[in-house]
Amino acid sequence: MIKKNRPPKIFISLFNFVLIGMIAIFSTTALLVTSPLNLSSKTVHDTFGNSSMNQVLMSILNSENHYFYKELSTESPSFLQLAFESLTNLQLHDTRTLLGRELPGLSIYNTEIAVAGKGTNITNLPIESGPPSEIYLKEREIADNLKQNDSPRKEKSLVTPKEKTVYIYHSHSWESYLPLIKGAKKADEAVSTDQRANVIAVGDKLEEELNNKGIGVEHSTEKIADYNTAYSLSREKVQEAMASNKDLKILIDIHRDSQPRRITTTTIKGTDYARLFFIVGKEHKNFEKNLEYAKEINKKIEEKYPGLSRGVFIKGKSEGNGIYNQDIADRALLIEFGGVENNLTELSNSVKAFSESFSDIYWKAEEVNG
Repeated sequence: MIKKNRPPKIFISLFNFVLIGMIAIFSTTALLVTSPLNLSSKTVHDTFGNSSMNQVLMSILNSENHYFYKELSTESPSFLQLAFESLTNLQLHDTRTLLGRELPGLSIYNTEIAVAGKGTNITNLPIESGPPSEIYLKEREIADNLKQNDSPRKEKSLVTPKEKTVYIYHSHSWESYLPLIKGAKKADEAVSTDQRANVIAVGDKLEEELNNKGIGVEHSTEKIADYNTAYSLSREKVQEAMASNKDLKILIDIHRDSQPRRITTTTIKGTDYARLFFIVGKEHKNFEKNLEYAKEINKKIEEKYPGLSRGVFIKGKSEGNGIYNQDIADRALLIEFGGVENNLTELSNSVKAFSESFSDIYWKAEEVNG
């Protein structure tokens, strides 16, 4: 009697496993897309993170219900690509997933680009300044052109609205700019406790511009020198300010980047500007609202001053603080004006451009609410 050739048991088991797995996946997909829980792409992303498995699930959901994930590209990746990326956790279009665990320091490039400005890519992402050296935190001589201000805050003839709705502060108040410090040459020397030469001066200029546009500003010039507790200390000041003034609605934390001039400077219609960008922390419940607000202002800036913004970036705890006090309000911004090599004129031009765009959105919102 001739025996029939039967496939090995291991192939039968593998076939059964794949079949059961497919049934489970499509059953789960059917439940998700018809669920009364009002699931969205944001929900899935928050659950699974920015992983290959997330992309696989998104593609499956999109194939069943195209409305579920409208943002998904019409050119879906191949099944082979999805299978490879889900099994290896490597993304073929992103070398960071291949080298991120192998090269020390590459993890700083994990910052997510929510909106890319002109020329922005993973090679020129923002670089947060490190802990300031005690040597440079000591009193240092500022540039001669700043000495004409007899006091840290020169008196200006401003329009001063009674209702103050914007709170400007500086978690890294020591961050400064090389052209504002006499004899400073290296990036780590861009540190100063003199508020005529650090980011507080940028805050002063923004306060002036917004006040002149009828937007009331409360500006904290509090100096913070402890790098490790900077956001905790500034958080206390923000909460105190909001408790004493119920009109405060918008928070702006002003910083500066550590990238060189070639990255942080642009020329628009013959005028030089210090480029700016937004950082949004994602480790809190207000993340989505703050992100949309930053995107809205960024879009308006690009309409008025194309190329001024380097974009909107998202950071978690592995890339930075992850919260940046943005859980306190629905409209909380962290804005970086320029880099270590930008001068006062470029910074002033950037502040004026930002205040125009900010004012447009602010008054539009007031009209709607009013």
